[in-house]
Amino acid sequence: MEEENSGMEVVDFEPMDADEDLEADNNDDADSGTGGDQEETDDVYIPGQKLDEDEELECDESAYVMLHQAHTGAPCLSFDIIPDDLGDARESFPMSCYMVCGTQAARAHVNSLIVMKMSNLHRTSKEQDSDMESDLSDSDEEEDDEKKPKMACALIKHQGCVNRVRSTRFNNTTFAASWSELGRVHIYNLNDQLQAVDDKNALKAYEMGHGSDLTKPTFSFSGHQQEGFALDWCQTMPGYLASGDCRKDIHIWKPHEDSWLVDQRPLQGHAASVEDLQWSPNERNVLASCSVDKSIRIWDIRANPSKACMLTCDNAHESDVNVISWNRNEPFIASGGDDGVLNIWDLRQFQNKTPIATFKHHTNHITTVEWHPKDSTVLASGGDDDQIALWDLSLERDESADDQKNEKLRNLPPQLLFIHQGQKEIKELHWHPQLPGVILSTAHTGFNIFRTISV
Repeated sequence: MEEENSGMEVVDFEPMDADEDLEADNNDDADSGTGGDQEETDDVYIPGQKLDEDEELECDESAYVMLHQAHTGAPCLSFDIIPDDLGDARESFPMSCYMVCGTQAARAHVNSLIVMKMSNLHRTSKEQDSDMESDLSDSDEEEDDEKKPKMACALIKHQGCVNRVRSTRFNNTTFAASWSELGRVHIYNLNDQLQAVDDKNALKAYEMGHGSDLTKPTFSFSGHQQEGFALDWCQTMPGYLASGDCRKDIHIWKPHEDSWLVDQRPLQGHAASVEDLQWSPNERNVLASCSVDKSIRIWDIRANPSKACMLTCDNAHESDVNVISWNRNEPFIASGGDDGVLNIWDLRQFQNKTPIATFKHHTNHITTVEWHPKDSTVLASGGDDDQIALWDLSLERDESADDQKNEKLRNLPPQLLFIHQGQKEIKELHWHPQLPGVILSTAHTGFNIFRTISV
């Protein structure tokens, strides 16, 4: 990506790096890797298997509609997509998207929130005419330069590492809430930064005017007893926010005039750190949470905080429950834990304390999970095993298919659509709500933005 801000380092995606990048659609690769009389075929790599000394991983770009990578100076381990006014269900290229992320720099005093615009995102997979091959001409090189993705960044100085950041639009203003490692939760107005990343002159004026230093939180809360990670804005009640900390407390925020009121009485129920929170996408006043105490809880915030817990599933995982995601169209919650297990819960059977589906594909902690915003059977999960898995729960194994040709593929769950790799220690992923099938993900090694041929 071309850089539009001297404070950020941005690089092109390099899909051919050995031992870094491999993306494989397991259904397509199962077919292409077992051709009848073909003497040599590319083997299908399954994460976790050892490579021979003369083997290396290569990215199959034909498995992607779009694939780009970007790096920031310091790792940004949490981010959120900012909805825009460019239209919904955008399929045409080049694409643009906006997001806010937070750094985790080694020196706490140099951390920032970054409002970012990625633009000129072109299609990756190309139709090639095998009958016409020619050397790259000057016009081809100029065309390639014109297709380089671009990235504009407006920074806001942040006290302490950003544990988590979430954004919302409320009263014609885009806000971001951030969890600081110093134990405070801040809310920032992002309107100025969004205007800056949309115009080079405005961005230059923002930087020369020291906008990063001058921007202060609209509101801050220091009532948590410890730092935390759990944070979510409510979509059914705009302006409502929930924050959970490592002590076990959850506080509910309500908008009031030009500020917020935070209930000093925490929701009571968890026995250890609250790792993630999600408001119900359809029911007002309803909230879900998960914890190191291995439980998932459903809350009704209208009740007294000591009695707000409506439903509890203890021992939802064998160890810490790290993340949850609430399906927007069906009464399902997905959860991922330190045990590497992905569970699917039907809230109509929640008290049975048995998931309706369990997937044990990941080989390390699951750190992120999210349902597709439109397709109620599709979700994505990622974690410390350096892979993002795309799932479709509507799929079943075709017993009539000839899977015997590749035993490795036969052992994969039939609901597993796609495995994306190339990032190290993946922390968060989000489906873009306005770009169908597009996923953004962040890890210690930077950002990926991609769309596969599977979704």
